[in-house]
Amino acid sequence: MARIQLRDLCGVRCGDKGDISDISLFADDLAAYEAVLSEVTPERVKAHFGALVAGPVERYEAGNVLALKFVLHQALGGGAPRSLRSDNLGKTHGASLLRLWIEVPEEVASGARRRHAPVSR
Repeated sequence: MARIQLRDLCGVRCGDKGDISDISLFADDLAAYEAVLSEVTPERVKAHFGALVAGPVERYEAGNVLALKFVLHQALGGGAPRSLRSDNLGKTHGASLLRLWIEVPEEVASGARRRHAPVSR
């Protein structure tokens, strides 16, 4: 097994509405999707965000597009107009989730197309 960050295996799209943040992870290939499917559970996502997410986390699977969608309830400090957070929008949750470390088979880690990719400035 190898330890790798989600950012090496997935792209992300996210959004927010009221006090709900949604994050969709899109795996680069089937092997990455299967690894992410077993490692990235609603409980793990909730633990990753800690006190930032006060409500439940739901996960929806969209295997036909190699995606997982997470809905984080009570995740925005009451919503954009009510929150005292400096940047509470859902987009920041997507970037944060990509930093989650997971264990994947060695062949999945070695085939990660995004791993060690140059950072755009």
